[in-house]
Amino acid sequence: MRKVEGVKVYGLCLERLEFQIKNALARINKDSSLYKPDKGFVLESYCTGDIDEIIDLLEIYDVSDRNRETIIGKLSEIAYSTSLLLGETVRFNFSDEGFLCIHLILKKSSVE
Repeated sequence: MRKVEGVKVYGLCLERLEFQIKNALARINKDSSLYKPDKGFVLESYCTGDIDEIIDLLEIYDVSDRNRETIIGKLSEIAYSTSLLLGETVRFNFSDEGFLCIHLILKKSSVE
């Protein structure tokens, strides 16, 4: 993982995310059952599925349309950029409750 101090990608603080990833990896190394291959490991939950709230929370003000499809596309771009900067794969998904979450996605060999 690369050291990123004070860097933000939209509303994501990479330094905080880096800290959360280190903690997640430590927890998963102690108990691999915490990692769900189909969902990953939840690093953050934003406790909302509302598009306008997501736009405000993550400061995604450059989207052309404020709809779920456009936001999901933008979140994919943000996750890709963030993954490149951190050297770990992260992905946005919605929880069973409909809340936006950011997940750590590990390579298969990392969990076994």
